[in-house]
Amino acid sequence: QVQLVESGGGLVQAGGSLRLSCAGSGRAFSTYGMGWFRQAPGKEREFVAAISWNGGSLYYAGSVKGRFTISRDNAKNTVYLQMNTLKPEDTAEYYCAAQPAGRLSTTQGQYVYWGQGTQVTVSS
Repeated sequence: QVQLVESGGGLVQAGGSLRLSCAGSGRAFSTYGMGWFRQAPGKEREFVAAISWNGGSLYYAGSVKGRFTISRDNAKNTVYLQMNTLKPEDTAEYYCAAQPAGRLSTTQGQYVYWGQGTQVTVSS
């Protein structure tokens, strides 16, 4: 069992930056592939970014590529999402998720453990 807790969300103006953190529990955390997803009001949850267990593979949704950076520190059981040049359309609840297979995945169904989410609001 892995518990995930997101933090770092908030209100920011367009063009600003935020860094989200996802703290995980358990020694197995370092073996899990991790992902960030987001859900805007009235929309389905969508993939944002993913990272393999050792950080060797990264993947981003086209809408955030070049602006967001996913990283992880396995010694701290934490995954990060650095978000730069934020846009109003980035406003959403952001969730981190873990999948035991360890590899990179963009598919929600492959993720077993989910955090409660952190709200990001970007004003224009």
